[in-house]
Parts: sequence; C-alpha cells; structure tokens
Amino acid sequence: MQPRDCSAVCPACGASQRALRLPLFVVTGASGSGKTTVYPHLVRALPECVVFDVDWLMDSFGQACAPAPLSWPAFRDAWLSIAHGAAQGGRHTVLLGPFLPDQLASLPARRWVTDIHFAVLDCSDDVRRARLAARPQWRERAIGEHIAFAAHLRTIVPMLVRTDASPADAAERVAGWVREHVGRA
Repeated sequence: MQPRDCSAVCPACGASQRALRLPLFVVTGASGSGKTTVYPHLVRALPECVVFDVDWLMDSFGQACAPAPLSWPAFRDAWLSIAHGAAQGGRHTVLLGPFLPDQLASLPARRWVTDIHFAVLDCSDDVRRARLAARPQWRERAIGEHIAFAAHLRTIVPMLVRTDASPADAAERVAGWVREHVGRA
C-alpha cells in the first residue's frame, strides 16, 4: 500500500482504504534528560494525544530479534507504524525517546506520517551527571558519552525544553509546543 492524500492505495490493483496521516512529535534527549520523569506529566498535559515512552518496547523487541542484537532501524520503524495506527483514531502521537531526525527519515513507515517535529529535553551537564550517578548499579551510565550526545542534540534540534527544575513545567512547555504545531496544520 502507498499513501495518497487520506488513503492507502494498492499500487497493483488501485484498491484504496481510508488512511489518515498526521504529524508525529518526537521528544528526544540524552540519558538523564528527564524523558521518563516528564512522561506522566506529559500524559496529563496532552490527553488529546497518544504519548509513549519508546523504552516500553525495548525488551520485547530485543526478545523478538534474539539471538541477533536488537535492530535499531526496525525498532524505530515499528514506532512510526504505531504512530500511524494512532492516527487512524484521529490522535497525534508523541514519542519520548532518543531518536534523531536522520534516523527516521528513510525508514519504510516514514511515508505514513506527515511532518516529524522534534524537541529535545535538556538539563545542565552537572544535573545530568548527578542524575546518571544516582541510577542503580545495573543501569548503564556512560556519563561522558551522554554529555557529548546532549551537546550534539543542542546543535541539531532547535526546540529545547529544560528539565532542571520542574517535570510538570517541562511537560506543559512540550504540550504547548505540540498544540502550536497541531493548530497550524
């Protein structure tokens, strides 16, 4: 099936069915930026959207790929397909996860969403260090790598939302950003 306006069309026979395509909102951030902490506040702030933490499927998707390692492109593509499914109910999807614009651009399911808007959750390097150091021993830390990734995100994603203080305030700012884009569409 191929998208055409608000339909999915079979290229072989021309049969079509309704298939809404909506913008997707990705709230990215390096580890320790507050994605998981902001999540429940964002769900409350955006009841008209479907909000997901992409980590929810990490273990299940990893098991599905076993014994091979997790396929990151397939994992990201699955989330684009989930967003397309949510669009069929007329709801926009907000994904919280460490995705980058270039990682989604050429995926097969990319054609089923319209614009993809990115915002980055961010905090000071000192706050990030403290958050990562406070994690349980079993969690990966790689503090230097996450600080470098956060610096990279600041250069490629213009919409920056600080999480140093209040997760609820950060969620409200993200919700306003989503509504602003939805209102323009």
